[in-house]
Amino acid sequence: MHYGASAYAKVARVALPPREAEAAVLLKAAGRLQALGAEVGSGPALNEALVFNQKVWTILASAASDPANPLPEEIRIGIGRLSVYVFRTIVDTMIDPSREKIESLVSLNNHIAAGLQGDPGAGA
Repeated sequence: MHYGASAYAKVARVALPPREAEAAVLLKAAGRLQALGAEVGSGPALNEALVFNQKVWTILASAASDPANPLPEEIRIGIGRLSVYVFRTIVDTMIDPSREKIESLVSLNNHIAAGLQGDPGAGA
């Protein structure tokens, strides 16, 4: 099992409802990116944080694309589009790291987590 998937499973085992588990993993990914600090340069810490974020979003995208997913189709499509943005931003950040790109990913993770927790106005 990949590290991102095992972290997701570990959070889910704490008996959190699925939405809370998803929110917790998104917040963890955002925290890893924020922990990089103001000086963003290429290196192992950046790559590890980006790969973890990519794994989290791969899980979310896979769940959203599952035909058995009970979410309305427009929400599933929206998650798919957000995933494409996240994946492109991750690759772009690996090639040309910048604080703005990291902040974009952090903000998106925080906002989606807030929505999952029932507070769509929070997470900034």
